[in-house]
Amino acid sequence: MIIRKSPSELEVMARSGKIIADMHEMLAAAVRPGISTGELDAMAEDYIVRHGAVPAFKGYGGVGTRMPFPGTLCASVNDEIVHGIPSPETVLDEGDLIKIDAGCVLEGYYSDSACTWIVGGEDAVAPEVAELVRVTREGLWAGLLAARAKQRIGDISAAVEAVGVRHGYGIVREYVGHGVGRALHEDPQVPNHGRAGRGPKLATGRVLAIEPMFNLGTEETVTLDDEWTVVTADQHLSAHWEHTVAITPDGPWVLTARSDETAHPLAEPDRIPVQLVGA
Repeated sequence: MIIRKSPSELEVMARSGKIIADMHEMLAAAVRPGISTGELDAMAEDYIVRHGAVPAFKGYGGVGTRMPFPGTLCASVNDEIVHGIPSPETVLDEGDLIKIDAGCVLEGYYSDSACTWIVGGEDAVAPEVAELVRVTREGLWAGLLAARAKQRIGDISAAVEAVGVRHGYGIVREYVGHGVGRALHEDPQVPNHGRAGRGPKLATGRVLAIEPMFNLGTEETVTLDDEWTVVTADQHLSAHWEHTVAITPDGPWVLTARSDETAHPLAEPDRIPVQLVGA
């Protein structure tokens, strides 16, 4: 069942989203060679708790023999796509790609957002690696712009896929975006591939997490023995970006937008942080 949120619920979700947006900015400033993903995780948990919220991922999803997720962050390095477990033993080196995915719960409502940062900046990696990071973010914003009332889920999926296909990337299919609200994962699923005009119709009050994952090589994935960490099957690099977005009468409202981005891309297209294909 797809749950629509009232204006008052969206306001709470926007406050939840701001906590995660500000947390990402704090962590981006902390990412450097020599810091561990365990240290970043501790910083994130402290930030979320100090701002009156609860980490969304910590303790999530233990099923059967799989342990509940132990971290506040999913901290995935290089060929790790998603769900990397933070650890004091995972120390970042210059040129690493660190994908930081995080969410929080505020007054019962979730937010969810992910970023990919290059440790040491773009000069620390080959041009094709920096391009992967930029284009994956571009795919995110193409999907966000398609999140409008009377459109369909397939319009978001097709917009994301078109960006990845144009650049020849492996587009991860096994892991998808999703609805967000009083649960971290609600209906509907939001794949990163699909046909425009297909799938559930979008309506005002719906809230989605859109999260493209593009790989330099194959789209195929492997889950490691920890039953959480997902890596590329060919060990090539992967990038991941995600925002929580609400569908409003005025267009998409990006609830987790950071200070270098716009929360209202139809009203402020000059503040979209990438040059979209075809723009």
